[in-house]
Amino acid sequence: MAKIEQFENIEAWKEARQLVRAVYSTSNAGAFSKDFGLRDQIRRAAVSVLSNIAEGFERGGDAEFAQFLSLAKGSCGEVRAQLYVAFDQGYLNEPDFARLKDQTLRISKMLSAFMTYLRNSAMRGNKFKRSE
Repeated sequence: MAKIEQFENIEAWKEARQLVRAVYSTSNAGAFSKDFGLRDQIRRAAVSVLSNIAEGFERGGDAEFAQFLSLAKGSCGEVRAQLYVAFDQGYLNEPDFARLKDQTLRISKMLSAFMTYLRNSAMRGNKFKRSE
């Protein structure tokens, strides 16, 4: 795997950013926009996916990064659960629900693969490198 210099280059972060855009756009429409509790919670959860990937990367240690990826994965599951609530309330049509659910599943798989890579890597992270 090529060395990642900044979190903006992480594919899972890019996907999570697209998820945030989609969640905000979808939750701005119709009755969904008026269900303030669900709307705000699903937005916070989506932003949490994106934020935990970035924060974990910036901490500079692979073990910490893996922990933050795990938090991001949990938030991704939270978004998926809330999508079911939105769908059951009639806030989402079936195609939008399926598209967003598939996006959360794709991100979860990416995060799982990244965590596995970090666990199996001999590297420990940038903060453990010695300056020469």
